[in-house]
Amino acid sequence: MLSKMRVAPGSKPGIADRDARDDLGLGEKHKAHAHLETLKVKLEVLQQRLYSEGRCSVLLVLQGLDASGKDGLIRTVFEGLNPQGCKVASFKAPTSTELGHDYLWRVHAALPSRGEIGIFNRSHYEDVVAVRMLELAPEKVWKRRPGHIVAWEQMLVDEGTTIIKVFLNVSKEEQRLRLQERIDDLEKRWKFRRSDLDVRARFDDFIAAYEDVIAETSTDHAPWYVVPADRNWVKATAVAELLVDALERIDPQLPEPEEGIEGLVVA
Repeated sequence: MLSKMRVAPGSKPGIADRDARDDLGLGEKHKAHAHLETLKVKLEVLQQRLYSEGRCSVLLVLQGLDASGKDGLIRTVFEGLNPQGCKVASFKAPTSTELGHDYLWRVHAALPSRGEIGIFNRSHYEDVVAVRMLELAPEKVWKRRPGHIVAWEQMLVDEGTTIIKVFLNVSKEEQRLRLQERIDDLEKRWKFRRSDLDVRARFDDFIAAYEDVIAETSTDHAPWYVVPADRNWVKATAVAELLVDALERIDPQLPEPEEGIEGLVVA
C-alpha cells in the first residue's frame, strides 16, 4: 500500500491520472474498518512510547484541495490518543506579524517538540501553491521556495523529526458533492466561503501547481504520498498505516524504571 502512494524522488506524482476512489487493495469497507482499528491500537502504544522517550518527533503534513477531508481525517485517526503528545496546527492567511518575518517563521514555531506527533492542517506548502495561484508574490519569489523547503526539511530530519507528507487526492465530482453538502447542512455551512467556488473553477490549475511542487520536494528524507481521498475509510486507513510504519521505524522505547522498585508493595 505504501509504495503505491509514495512519490519517488525525481518523479512526477501524476495526480490527475490517479484514481481518487482507489481502495489501495483494502477490499471491503468493513474489513478496512477492522484493519483501521488494529492500526489505531498500535498507534496508541507507539505514541505513548514516543512521548515517554522524548527523543524524536513525527510531523504529519496534510495538503489537499478544499473538501479533501483534512479535518475529518484528523478526528478519525487521532481519536483516543493522548492529547498531551499531539499538536495540531492549522495555517490560514498570515497575520501582519507573521508577514513581518520570513515565510517559514510561523511554521517553524509550530513544529512538534521531541516526543510529540505534530499535524499540519495545511502547511508551508501553501507558501508555494497558494502564493503562486493567487499571485501573492512574483514568480521569482515562489519559484525558489521549494529549494528552501527541501533544505529546511533535511535539517528537521537530521534533528530527529520524521516527516510524512500527504496530498489528499479528491476528485472534482466528489469535491462538488462535499461543497454542496456544506451549503445544505446547517452544521457545516460555516465552513463554506464563496471564494471556494473561485478556487474550484481552477481545479485543474491547482492540481498542476501541486504536481510541480510535489515533484520538486519529494525526497528520500521527506517523501510525498498521494492518498486517494474520495472514500473516507480508505483515506483514514492509509494515513494510519503511514503513521504506524513511521513510528515502528523510529522504534521508541519506554524509559528504564527507577532501580529497586520491582516487587515493591504500596502500603
